[in-house]
Amino acid sequence: MKTLEEVELCFPHLLNSSCRKPMRPHTLSMLTYIVLSSISLLTVTLNLLVIISISHFRQLHTPTNLLLISLAVSDFFVGFLMFFQIMLIDGCWLLGDLMCTMYSVLDFIITSASIGTMVLISVDRYVAICEPLHYPYKVTQKRVQVCVCLCWIFSALLHSLLLKDNLEQPGRYNSCLGECVVVINYIAGHADIFLSFIGPVTVIIVLYMRVFVVAVSQARAMRSQITSFSLKCSVSGTAKKSEIKAARNLGVVIVVFLLCICPYFSVSLTGQDTLFNFSSAAFVTCLFYFNSCLNPVIYAFFYPWFRKSIKLIVTLKILQPGSCQTNML
Repeated sequence: MKTLEEVELCFPHLLNSSCRKPMRPHTLSMLTYIVLSSISLLTVTLNLLVIISISHFRQLHTPTNLLLISLAVSDFFVGFLMFFQIMLIDGCWLLGDLMCTMYSVLDFIITSASIGTMVLISVDRYVAICEPLHYPYKVTQKRVQVCVCLCWIFSALLHSLLLKDNLEQPGRYNSCLGECVVVINYIAGHADIFLSFIGPVTVIIVLYMRVFVVAVSQARAMRSQITSFSLKCSVSGTAKKSEIKAARNLGVVIVVFLLCICPYFSVSLTGQDTLFNFSSAAFVTCLFYFNSCLNPVIYAFFYPWFRKSIKLIVTLKILQPGSCQTNML
C-alpha cells in the first residue's frame, strides 16, 4: 500500500518530472470540496448582491458605501479565487505555470487592496466622528472614488514589481510539474509585509482607538443633552448617534477582517523568506477567504437597507421603472 501511495503522481505520464500527489481519505477530500465550494459560491453571490444594491439604488450612493463597494469587489474576486484554491486540496496544480503566477499575483493584489480599503474606511469614520463639521467637505464622492482607484492601482503596481521575476519566468521556482510556488526575495518580502500589513493595520488600530474614545465621549455628551437641552439639541444628538452607530458597525467589519488576515501574514513573518506554497498554506489562505463571505453577512445583520435591497433584487422589483429611486433608509 505504501508503494502505491509513493508512485501516485500529479501527471502519471511524466514519471521523471511530475510531483507526487499526497493521498488523503476520499471522504475527507469530498467533504472539503463540498464545504469550500459552498463557501465560494456563497461569497460570490452575497458580494454580488452588495455591489448591485449600492450601485442600483441612488440613495445608497454615499462616500462610505462607495468604500463598501470596493471591499465587496475584492471579496467577489476572492470567491472566484477560492475555486482555484480548491484544486490544491489534492496537492496538485493542473493549470500550468502561467495560470499559477497569474493566480498568485491576483491573490496578492486583492489582499493588498482589501487592506487598503479598510484603511480608507477607518479614515472615513475618523473624520465623521472626530471632525463631523468638516466631514461633508473633506469626504466627497469624487475624493473617495479617486482614493479607491489609487488604492487598487498602487496594489497592482506594487505586487507587479515584487513578483516581477515570477511574471517574467512563470514556474521558475517550481521543483516539479504540478507545484505552484511563488517566491519573493528577502528584502522585497519584508517591504511587502510592512506596506501591505504592518503599516496599514497600525493605521487602522490607531484611528479606530481614537474613534472609540471620541465616540464614548460624544455618547456621554448626548445623554446630558437629552436631559438638559431643547429639541434642537436632540436632533443634533440623533445625527451624532447615527454616525456613532455607523462607526460601530464598520468597526465589527474591521475587527473580523483583522482576525482573519493576521494568521495569513503570520506565515510570512515567521519564515526566513516570503515563500508561499499554496498547498501548505491552505488553512490560513482559506481563513482569509472566509472573511470575504462574512462581510455581507455582517451587513445583513447591521444594515436594514441591505436586507431591503435583497428582497427587491430577489423579487426582481429592481427591474421596474424608477426602482433606483426607492427609499432604502
